[in-house]
Amino acid sequence: MHFILECHDKDGGLDLRMATRPEHLAYMESRLDHIVIAGPILDADGGRPVGSLIILDYPDRAGAEDFAANDPYARAGLFKSVTIRPYRKVLPA
Repeated sequence: MHFILECHDKDGGLDLRMATRPEHLAYMESRLDHIVIAGPILDADGGRPVGSLIILDYPDRAGAEDFAANDPYARAGLFKSVTIRPYRKVLPA
């Protein structure tokens, strides 16, 4: 089952994001078998990351919650909000 993981950074979180990025990317690489797509949410100008959007593939919500809780960004306290929602891909088939 697919899940959308949408995370929004705390205000002024860019320095923490950049400092934690290498550990975050290593974490993501180690779980590629569960990642459908992943990348940063950008500010209105498209130049600065202000969050993360990840579509995950796990058999249940508990897997997506565990993934989210163990992300180094989350463990570092970067996010002001985290939302997990079920998702169904329709297109492209």
